[in-house]
Formats: sequence, C-alpha cells, structure tokens
Amino acid sequence: MIDCHCHLEQKEFDGIREQVIKKCKEKLKAIVTCCAHPKDFDLTINLVEKHKGFLFCTAGIHPEFVKELSNEEIENFMKKIEENKDQLVGIGEVGLDFHHVKEKAWQEKQEELFVRFIRLAKKLNKPLVVHSRDAYEKALAILEREGMKNKSVLLHLFGNKNLIERVVSNGWYVSIGPGIVKSKTTKKIARDMPLENILLETDSPWFGFGSVGTPLNVEIACEKIAEIKKISKEAVSEQTDKNAIKFFSLRCS
Repeated sequence: MIDCHCHLEQKEFDGIREQVIKKCKEKLKAIVTCCAHPKDFDLTINLVEKHKGFLFCTAGIHPEFVKELSNEEIENFMKKIEENKDQLVGIGEVGLDFHHVKEKAWQEKQEELFVRFIRLAKKLNKPLVVHSRDAYEKALAILEREGMKNKSVLLHLFGNKNLIERVVSNGWYVSIGPGIVKSKTTKKIARDMPLENILLETDSPWFGFGSVGTPLNVEIACEKIAEIKKISKEAVSEQTDKNAIKFFSLRCS
C-alpha cells in the first residue's frame, strides 16, 4: 500500500517521526508527504533526503493559509519550489477551502492563488494535488478553465459524489482516506469511482480516531474500499499502488 497524502512535518509527529516512518517501512511500499506551508519546507526536504526511495513529497500552500502569508512570502516560496523541483513529485496541496474561509474577498484570493499554482505545476510538468473542501464545483471549473482536462490532477479527500462522472471524464483521480468508515458520501464515491482512478491516503496526523493518525491507517481505507467494491483487499492495494506510482512517477526502492 502507498499513502499518497499525509503531513509528516506536523508537530504531532515531533519526537516520534522517525519511529513512525520505521514502522511504516515494515508495511507500506511508499509514502508521499505534503508540505502545505513555507515554514515546513526544509524539514520536508530533509525527510525525503533521509528516506530516499520510500518517502516522497509534494509542496504547495494550503488554501486555509491564504490569510497569513504576504504576497512576497508566497512569491518567495514559489521560487523555492521551482529551485527544488527535482526533489518534488508534485505540487500541492493547493486549491480552495470555503469551509474554513467564509469571506468572499478571501475566497477570491484563494482562487487567484490556486490559478498561480496550477500554472506552476504546468510549467514544471508536475502533477497537481487539489484541496477543494466545500468548493468542489468551483475547483473543478477552475481546473477545466486552466486546461487541466486529461492532465495529472489528484482531488484529495474529494467530497461531492454528484461530480464523480465529471471527474472521471476529465481523467482525474481521487484519494480516499480512513474517514470513509464514517462518511456516507465517501462510501458512495468509492462505490462509483473506477478503481483505476482511486489512490489511498490518510491525511495524517488527522483521522486518527482519538489518537495521532499515521500512514499505517491507509489500511483502513483499503479494507473499506474492498468491502464496498466486493473485491479483495489485495486487489485494491495492487491497483491503487499502480495508480500512485503512475500519477507521481514514483521510483520506489
């Protein structure tokens, strides 16, 4: 199994980070960790350097942080991403979050930043990891408008079952995490989405169900998808691994 989206740089892993990665190496094929704030970039790159062939990373700015970063900080980080592009397997997570950010003006700022990162991903020829909470329709419309049909787009924790046919027709992927055990919507997405368009994720350290979530919880998502699709856990693991390796061009050791 491959966890295609987690956040190993988060403070919840301080003091246990190497122990967690060691345990993951015993059970998982690879991990893609996501740097979603400029302050975490150096730690993320150091982790990837230390665990080459197992740990990979993407980088971007989570839309929730649009309020706290100046234009100069954003510009500098985008330059840093470009300078370190060979260390990255993707751009993200980037996108829209109308759940945490309600103000229209800030939502528009998110849209502007999203477009900038879409164009950066195209410039660097990197796949794009998209956050779209409570802004699913808007996010898809922007991606389509920016020419991302049949390009490498991963909709992380996508939450609108009514748009799945559109996602598939655009050639995009969704990643499903352990939250599937509680979410009726995610269960329906897993049912309706072709397995060839699904990746597994955990969004760790979240979705720990009372404790710190780790990439090992990818197994929870794998088992639930297998149950819903009435196929074996091994079949889900094999296909989603193929999908992740193809999407991110992973070179697993």
